[in-house]
Amino acid sequence: MQQSAGVFIRIVRGPDGAREASGQVVVIDVIRAFTTAAYAFAAGIEEIELVSTVEEALARPGFRMGEVGGRLIPGFDHNNSPSQLVGRRLSGRAVQRTGSGTQGVVLAERAEAVWLGSLVVASATARALRGTGEVTLVAMGAPPAEPGEDDDACAEYLAALLRGEPPPRERVIAAVRASAGARMHSPGDPDRPPGDIDCCVAIDAFDFAMRVEGRIARPWRG
Repeated sequence: MQQSAGVFIRIVRGPDGAREASGQVVVIDVIRAFTTAAYAFAAGIEEIELVSTVEEALARPGFRMGEVGGRLIPGFDHNNSPSQLVGRRLSGRAVQRTGSGTQGVVLAERAEAVWLGSLVVASATARALRGTGEVTLVAMGAPPAEPGEDDDACAEYLAALLRGEPPPRERVIAAVRASAGARMHSPGDPDRPPGDIDCCVAIDAFDFAMRVEGRIARPWRG
């Protein structure tokens, strides 16, 4: 655990890390759940309910988005693609289920508060957490289940911001673009278009953080 500017910073990984995370917890999923969540808010969604299973999502009202194995779920309104939300006009509530990010939110039961982490809201998230005491950054991608280079890079970026240090912007962007998750995207793939990665590395595209209360995420502007 690192201490800086009144904040204790700890980085953990994967579902086990989410279970043990305490304090202010940032659940990080860059490719792509919490990049997609941010783009959904930017498109007009007011709140997103994070759930663990497909059955839970189908039982909830709202704009359903997410994936199983990276693919659109039958009965859902949207897959897990942030780039396919660009230019859309949405409203009301959404429900999100993914194989990594939303699982971390559900597992983070020891958290004082939960935030959704991605590069597109990095500075706003760091501002929200300054002076809050203990911060646990959960990089949800963890070997062997998930390679996780993108989430590790985002955790490194957020930790630098929280310490008041210049963040390693170019190194982080390069790490995300070279990650195993990025390599799964290809032209013509309806669920994993290459444009998603451009969205994922658009650092500070949005000026809000994403705070979760009772598994409901909302934009936070402090």
